[in-house]
Amino acid sequence: MLDAALYGGSGSPAVILTYAWDRLLIDPVPGPRGPANFTGLRPLTQSVRTVPAEAKPIAPAGSTLPRLAAELPHTFALIDPTHGAEGITRQLEELIGHLSPESIDLLDVGGDILARGDEPTLRSPLADALTLAACCQVNAPVRLLVAGPGLDGEIPAEDLRDRMGPVLLTFTAEHVDPVSSVLEWHPSEATAMLAATARGVRGLCEVRDAGLPVPLTDEGPTVHEADLDDALNRNELARAILATESLEEAEQYSREICGYSEIDYERNKASWLGSQPEYKLDPEGTLRQLGQFEADARSRGITHTTFRRITEALGLNGKQRQDLRALLLSSRPEQYQAPLWRIPVEGPGLN
Repeated sequence: MLDAALYGGSGSPAVILTYAWDRLLIDPVPGPRGPANFTGLRPLTQSVRTVPAEAKPIAPAGSTLPRLAAELPHTFALIDPTHGAEGITRQLEELIGHLSPESIDLLDVGGDILARGDEPTLRSPLADALTLAACCQVNAPVRLLVAGPGLDGEIPAEDLRDRMGPVLLTFTAEHVDPVSSVLEWHPSEATAMLAATARGVRGLCEVRDAGLPVPLTDEGPTVHEADLDDALNRNELARAILATESLEEAEQYSREICGYSEIDYERNKASWLGSQPEYKLDPEGTLRQLGQFEADARSRGITHTTFRRITEALGLNGKQRQDLRALLLSSRPEQYQAPLWRIPVEGPGLN
């Protein structure tokens, strides 16, 4: 979406350096995946591997990256945080030397990369802090961009306003078009809400297993530039992990500074999910459960939700997510406000 908006989707496809760090619905193994968790990766530099369409995560791990590589024209390269911020810095320096890029954009959806680390609503600071720390150490200009302030359900948009610059661009439905097919299956809630707001959806969306309410406003589809050095100076965790040489070392800093590690949360949740029995999706019972969920959500003022939220709220697992989605789209297609699910005002299927 950013490539389409900023660069017109023309010229050479972007190289997107990103984590293989999917939600447990997709990847039941806690934490990010490294090169050792895949087959079929291709070397790009000494420490950077690309993820082509034919790459496969090694079971039981899962990853959305190979399918993204199959459906989009860009090159996906793997951020490997195994060697901490120093390792990611080395990967960036190698890529810059190899590619001689015209521009380098560090994009965060939601804006929690601008956190201090002590915000009570902050849930996942480690991945952002590692990337921020690395980008601040390379000998090349990196532009920090925040899309969809507040859409990740962590730092409210109003708390981010004095930490960002003016609006650089506003996503529109036209910018969403190149990724429309991906949004039909990819589980990213923040990207789903970003795309929905670009398409004009407004309301209050409930996300995650905790059912966090996220406002869908005119600010949703905006992209702001932020000062990279200011972000580092504000982010205590990013400063602390600048010289880390392992993910475990960075994770320990997160426990000390933020009071927790998001990977610990994933470990605990994965253990609980592993103890839950699996059963075949019962369409009639599922729709009955959905009706109760929607009634409860409506009483909280919720207008939209994500398929991930419905999956977890109904006690289903990642393997059942696509079956659930197919059931909902076939039984109540009028509630699909792509890529979100609309909560009807009064009972199923009513406007």
